[in-house]
Amino acid sequence: MALTYFKRFRMEIDLNKVDFSRHRLPAGYRFVPWNPALIPTHAEAKYLSFRHEIDANVFSCLGDYEGCRRLMTEISRKEGFLPEATWLIAHLDGHESGAEWTRGQVESDALTFVGTVQGVEDRFGYGAIQNLGIVPDHRNCGLGGVLLLKALEGFRRAGLKRAYLEVTAQNDGAVRLYRRLGFVKARTVYKAVELMGVPVR
Repeated sequence: MALTYFKRFRMEIDLNKVDFSRHRLPAGYRFVPWNPALIPTHAEAKYLSFRHEIDANVFSCLGDYEGCRRLMTEISRKEGFLPEATWLIAHLDGHESGAEWTRGQVESDALTFVGTVQGVEDRFGYGAIQNLGIVPDHRNCGLGGVLLLKALEGFRRAGLKRAYLEVTAQNDGAVRLYRRLGFVKARTVYKAVELMGVPVR
């Protein structure tokens, strides 16, 4: 067993300077709002998004479905949990894009849930992004940025002025996305992790 340190950036954004007009989804995708019954769905989307990524080494629960389900339950029970900043993205071929789907459409067997994000208000009044993830087969079409903007809009609707997230420094694509949306690096932190013979991805 070896102790490894992962460098992570805390990145912050001024919500008054965000252009929310850019959160348009491609055709065939819709936002699905928070519902406690969707905890398993968020957990599955989270697991599929992170299981082969470096963050599954940094946070071992992300590499296991049951771990993701426990994490999702814990997030939803936090005092500052914000349903308006917690979303899924669903995909259904042949449907036009739009704001949200109805409950009946959400329960359709033909839907695939391809993105998840959760938002929490911390004790200092900041919006804290939790586990933004897009499943691999649906990456590189702008969904991550759109989903992040949707969560940030939820923070602003809740009356918050600033938000932040943490990202593993080696995740170059995510760091570039956050900078492009207006996040700036506030500080560097190090996460100590015990790895039991698992190669760092």
